[in-house]
Amino acid sequence: MTQGGQSSDVVRFGSYEVHLRGGELYRAGRKIKLQLQPFHVLAMLLEHPGEVVAREDLQRRLWPADTFVDFDHSLNTAIKKLRLALSDDKKNPRFIETLPKRGYRFIGTLQETANLPVAATRESPCRGRASARLTSPSPTKPASSWVGRVAKLSADGQSDFALVSADQASAAEREKLDAANDDVGLSLLIAAQKLFLVADGTPVRILEVHETVSRCLVRILEGEHYGKTALVPLQSLTEPS
Repeated sequence: MTQGGQSSDVVRFGSYEVHLRGGELYRAGRKIKLQLQPFHVLAMLLEHPGEVVAREDLQRRLWPADTFVDFDHSLNTAIKKLRLALSDDKKNPRFIETLPKRGYRFIGTLQETANLPVAATRESPCRGRASARLTSPSPTKPASSWVGRVAKLSADGQSDFALVSADQASAAEREKLDAANDDVGLSLLIAAQKLFLVADGTPVRILEVHETVSRCLVRILEGEHYGKTALVPLQSLTEPS
């Protein structure tokens, strides 16, 4: 990919990371399964961020003239799979915008990481923000004293978003999917609004504290999920104000 005169094998946006040469997509350090054609569509859109990529250009690039395929159906399927992998909403897109009868445009904010190996970009998620997060309540200020106060969500050091659960059932389901490395299942939970991607630094009001499981119930006070409640690990919050 070339942007601003510099080439890079690794491109980052939001909580996602794309390894162009390896054909791999990651979210917060976890690999997401994405088939070849959807990945190629993503790579082509990333080559022209903010610009319209015509359907005809995608066809010429991905389906050569001697390839016999229902192009419209194949491209629509590839876009659908790409949006699922990115937890993107066609009606309210964060990354892939559809321009009817014209093509598609990548509308996310890119942050390139020049030629970093996978190991370097998938370090411990606590690095970089550990000092801003609480690993446990202060002995003089038990977690129960946080109820009613406002704190901020702190995403891991490799992500601009925190992934939080809508309720206890969703949290339990997420734990099973995490254990099974089932990224598709996680994407489906996000699409079903059982998991929320909430921007780092979003203020939340603490409603309940469950000290036995180190979680608390919060109400989200800003952004796309304003007004919704969610279960959040205590260590994912900054010191309440």
